[in-house]
Amino acid sequence: MPTPATTITKPEFPWWLAAALVLALAAALAIASSDLYAQVFATVAKGIGITIFVTAVAFALASALGLGIALMALSGSQWLRQIARFYVEIIRGVPILVLLFWIAFAGAPALVAAWNALTAPLQSAGLLGELLVRDVSLLWRAIMALTIGYSAFISEVFRAGIQSVEKGQIEAAKALGLSRAQRFRLIVFPQAIRMILPPLGNDFVAMVKDSSLVSVLGVADITQMGKVYAAGSFRFFETYSIVAYIYLILTVGLSLALRALEQRLRRQHRE
Repeated sequence: MPTPATTITKPEFPWWLAAALVLALAAALAIASSDLYAQVFATVAKGIGITIFVTAVAFALASALGLGIALMALSGSQWLRQIARFYVEIIRGVPILVLLFWIAFAGAPALVAAWNALTAPLQSAGLLGELLVRDVSLLWRAIMALTIGYSAFISEVFRAGIQSVEKGQIEAAKALGLSRAQRFRLIVFPQAIRMILPPLGNDFVAMVKDSSLVSVLGVADITQMGKVYAAGSFRFFETYSIVAYIYLILTVGLSLALRALEQRLRRQHRE
């Protein structure tokens, strides 16, 4: 019996990308040809470095913490599994903005008080100075909040990716005498990363956008620089148009880069 011929669909032309590039080019020309837009862009662009720094550091810390929580959720200890589930459910239930305020104005002072209590003997001996709340900058309080908030979501991404690896391969690795750490490093994680990368990339792009929330603490990111300029010039349309334009450039560029990385990994897996 003849087998049905498989139809090969041609990849669609990315018309959406072409339209986005046209709009980006038109916006760039408008910025270059207008003194007002150029001034707004120059002011707002000063916050790009802070936005990238906050996003990169918070995402790296959230990924490390999320991986630890995921390993706890998959451990053989019931207590560790319950602690991990408690952490994930509680943190995911709190809005990022509320968590940002809590960490900045309640969590950080409590952490400073705990540190001073633990190091009281060293402070009495003159080996350490007393830590003040103002010594913990609002920038790092914002990074702490984003780290904690996103670690709960990222831990679920890691957990699902690790569980997607076939148990037969893990049993075979056990039969070969590999330790738990070796099984994870050599067998589980290299296969799980292909499942983990797409949702992890989505979380990274989402963090770029959510990093704008740090402006409520006065951190000089893109959004804060726009708020300050708009409040002083009353050029709200021009300012927030530029703010949106910069965020779109960052997020769309990251999305395209992550999509290209996913396709490369998919091709390597087929080969």
